[in-house]
Amino acid sequence: MPDYTFEKEACAAGYQSICGVDEAGRGPLAGNVVAAAVIMPEGLEIEGLNDSKKLSEKKREALFEIIKEKTVYSIAWATPAEIDELNILNATMLAMRRAVEGLPVKADFALIDGNCSRGFSIPTKTVVGGDAKSMSIAAASILAKVTRDRQCAELDKKYPEYGFAGHKGYPTKAHRAKVIEIGPCPEHRKSFLSFADKAKNEKS
Repeated sequence: MPDYTFEKEACAAGYQSICGVDEAGRGPLAGNVVAAAVIMPEGLEIEGLNDSKKLSEKKREALFEIIKEKTVYSIAWATPAEIDELNILNATMLAMRRAVEGLPVKADFALIDGNCSRGFSIPTKTVVGGDAKSMSIAAASILAKVTRDRQCAELDKKYPEYGFAGHKGYPTKAHRAKVIEIGPCPEHRKSFLSFADKAKNEKS
């Protein structure tokens, strides 16, 4: 379960405003990669807070509202066009930096989920599996995941033929087959669709 070990270490090193940062949506074929940054007020305990992947959709939705109410947070993203231009890793870093920079209270240290940190204007520490270890990263993971799922629900209304509400843009067999059958929509990441080009070439 996540705790405040990493946040306390940063405090002991002299930092005062520590944010946790996580993303959702690196793997999908479509939609934004969404990032969130969260500063937890000292001593805040949110019952049931955990890595978003370990929670039900209903629980994530409930925690999403609690986190927004009780923490200092920012949510940002990079678009499919930016992902195609920069590559997914650089676009993820861009979304994370936007989230940190968008905080209404400036952070002076960031705990970043994963093993990569690039271009931040404040000191950072990467934490592999951080959403299961750090409270602030776990909170960020929920904000990012719920926001991206809601964006996919909107995509589903706009492009119902792809089934975004179900697979959330991930490369399921049905999603890949639909892209091959009717082609991509404007929200698809062109750099993720080499399988469709391959299928097309095999047909011809």
